[in-house]
Amino acid sequence: MTSETKTRTRPAAVILTPAAEERIASLMAQAPEDAIGVKLSTPRRGCSGLAYSVDYVSEADPIDERIETPGGTFFIDGASVLYLVGSTMDWQEDDFAAGFVFDNPNAKGSCGCGESFTV
Repeated sequence: MTSETKTRTRPAAVILTPAAEERIASLMAQAPEDAIGVKLSTPRRGCSGLAYSVDYVSEADPIDERIETPGGTFFIDGASVLYLVGSTMDWQEDDFAAGFVFDNPNAKGSCGCGESFTV
């Protein structure tokens, strides 16, 4: 009798919109030579405690979540995943501003300027 192990693909912690994926591709096209991807983290800062930070990464951390996109690898900081599970990341730009926008179901509040959030 043989036992068969079944693996299930787990969903990504953060959903990337097509616009976010396009922006990641654009960032990777102009990335520093040693960059292997773009990484999302939630450092402590701002009025509410946590902020979203997107930076180039030159070294993979084994505890980081990894999402392969058409334009390059997107990493999510392993220590930030619990704050981000179920979030959607979008890229929006208009005549006055451009940036990543997050719809985070874990955020319980944010500061007035929208730069930081609390869970």
